[in-house]
Amino acid sequence: MAGAFKKFKLNPQIFKAVEEAGYEEPTPIQSKVIPRVLNGQQVIGIAQTGTGKTAAYLLPIIMKLKFNQGIDPRVLVLVPTKELSIQVEREAKKFSQFTDLKVVGLYGGTRLTEQRQALERGCDLLISTPGRLMEMYRDKRVDLGSVGTMVLDEADRLMDMGFKPQIRTLLEWLPRKRQNLLFSASFPEYVESFSAEFIDFAERIEITPQSTPAQTVAQSGYHVPNFASKLHLLSFVLGHEEKQKTLIFCRTRQNVNKVSEEVKKIIKDDVRVLHANKSQNSRINSIRAFSSGEANYMVATDVSARGIDIEDVGLVINFDVPTLYEDYVHRIGRTGRAGRAGRSVTFANKAEQLHLKKIEEIIKMKIPISNIPEEVEITKTPKSEIIEIERETDRIKRRDDPEFKGAFHEKRKTRN
Repeated sequence: MAGAFKKFKLNPQIFKAVEEAGYEEPTPIQSKVIPRVLNGQQVIGIAQTGTGKTAAYLLPIIMKLKFNQGIDPRVLVLVPTKELSIQVEREAKKFSQFTDLKVVGLYGGTRLTEQRQALERGCDLLISTPGRLMEMYRDKRVDLGSVGTMVLDEADRLMDMGFKPQIRTLLEWLPRKRQNLLFSASFPEYVESFSAEFIDFAERIEITPQSTPAQTVAQSGYHVPNFASKLHLLSFVLGHEEKQKTLIFCRTRQNVNKVSEEVKKIIKDDVRVLHANKSQNSRINSIRAFSSGEANYMVATDVSARGIDIEDVGLVINFDVPTLYEDYVHRIGRTGRAGRAGRSVTFANKAEQLHLKKIEEIIKMKIPISNIPEEVEITKTPKSEIIEIERETDRIKRRDDPEFKGAFHEKRKTRN
């Protein structure tokens, strides 16, 4: 157990934590990142979810921190969501459990009192969302003057969620002399140009081609005409699957609520819901229940589910196709983790089929499309949904061709 980690010359306390966590062989990104972080290099790591990047930066950081020193944080990890902050905090505490290092996680949507008290007790490693950190800093609850290492985790999501101005401000508050580490599942031009603002001479480590799904995930899809038919197909798919951890993604919280009610009818089991309108405690409890196996089904939106790190998810269902195409990779990356086999199934209406073609271009592979089983009821599409689908189809086509007039234009022309 964990013998292969000896090559990194981790101290006994960290090595013991790695053994207790059940780690045996370092993943490719861990093999490349750990020695470079230990050597003090600037690193840009590009790796899809489920490749072990959190441990890749936490293990060497904890090794370098060694022991508790005073009140102020020496390492800052910036993450996009509350869920990811909680996850990274949990991992950091797991790897530092045999040291006296103090780890604190900050995130919004919960009472400030406990987080303020945690900071007052001292902090070596701080994990935070940008908004809550700015709030604490301006309230003089945290001093960033001792930060020697700064990590941007899930940098693409931080940019997508509009955190660039806050991060620029936070960078001004940090010491200029520091080690910078950036990790991202994808590395589009806007992330690359932003990284150039504060990382010089970085070692770029790319484990898999950008936006490439995990090799262990078997992908498939169905062309489904409307929402009601998707519900019927979902009922069929879940009814013919063995009980396993299943994560169902929807684009909106309204769809999450509707789909979760349907899933409860189908599987007669505990179903958890994850979206931004749920309270922080509710979201934390849902993730814990799903992780522990108390609940085997969860319905979620993309932003809420980003950062879920659960190794034994067997099936991901894309009830709606994501319009931010990189999210497809993140979604299906929830399964097939740590070398395990996983499956993903995607339902696409007429407009979403155009999104799916764009996704195939990005991931550089075709998603096999299956015929809808005869047992599945296909309902007539309501007029309101037809209009919604046609408008979305026009929007996608117009984005690619500004001269495209659209279906509604053609209908008006025909009537005239």
